[in-house]
Amino acid sequence: MKEGLLFSLGLLLLCPMVQGQDVVPPTFNNPIIQDKYTADPAALVYNDMVFLYTGHDEAPLDFHFYKMNEWLVFSSTDMVHWEEYPVPLRVSDFSWAKADAWAAQTTERDGKFYFYVTVEHATVPGKAIGVAVADRPTGPFRDALGKALVTNDMTTATDISWDDIDPTVFTDDDGQAYLFWGNTVCYYAPLKDNMIELAGEIKVVEGLPHFTEAPWIHRRGDWYYLSYAQHFPEKTAYAMSRSIHGPWQYGGILNELAGNSNTNHQSIIEYRGVPYFIYHTGGISPHGGSFRRSVSIDRLHYNPDGTLQRVIMTSEGIQKQP
Repeated sequence: MKEGLLFSLGLLLLCPMVQGQDVVPPTFNNPIIQDKYTADPAALVYNDMVFLYTGHDEAPLDFHFYKMNEWLVFSSTDMVHWEEYPVPLRVSDFSWAKADAWAAQTTERDGKFYFYVTVEHATVPGKAIGVAVADRPTGPFRDALGKALVTNDMTTATDISWDDIDPTVFTDDDGQAYLFWGNTVCYYAPLKDNMIELAGEIKVVEGLPHFTEAPWIHRRGDWYYLSYAQHFPEKTAYAMSRSIHGPWQYGGILNELAGNSNTNHQSIIEYRGVPYFIYHTGGISPHGGSFRRSVSIDRLHYNPDGTLQRVIMTSEGIQKQP
């Protein structure tokens, strides 16, 4: 009895409240959007704001596949509080598309905003990549080309009908923009200055073990990073190169299985000098899952040699700075 009392007193002495210090429990900020399901995040830093583009999972509980008809856009100045805008783009805005508002990414060039999206083509069997354009990062966006930028008959490295998905665009320091995309095979091609046409042949990216989908390109210093979904259910892996054209050196796993979601789709940005890793999980209870996903954010850390530390997924996410 005496020993138990002494142990309890010891615990109390360790408690900051007993020592006169207030303990403020952290806020659980992940997932960052709680009133709807969001997936396939892609962030753009523009004019000292972060614009976050996501897909919108709308699958009812008895529907066991993706039901996605539109994309969403949010903005933040602190990575904690997010403002939602009217729907910027729908599948129905492309006259040649028929379904599936899958993964997409937006970039800026010369004051215009280009939204590269995955959809199901209405007449060319398989998935396709379209591009829309707007005068503001929040849209509204309109079809920039009047047809698909990439269709399934343009890529032959695999015979599946869904290899033309998950577009990501990267503009290098010399102004040359590149489009990367793919499933089971990672493709890339340069873009013309108008950002709505390919400027060269479609090539296959080598050196990405067990590539599944979701490529994302970013650069830090002299290193280019290509992160991607690996295996299925998906983890996020990454590779590094001194050139956008490779060769790519495999770096290992970056993010583990994303909760109860089979897919794992990432966006990597640096905002106000801080690197962030944006991803999705099935993290909203009670009905979250592979077809009702939610975007979360955690810190990304680099090692001195440029390699990436494995991301730790947290419930706390990003905390507001005092």
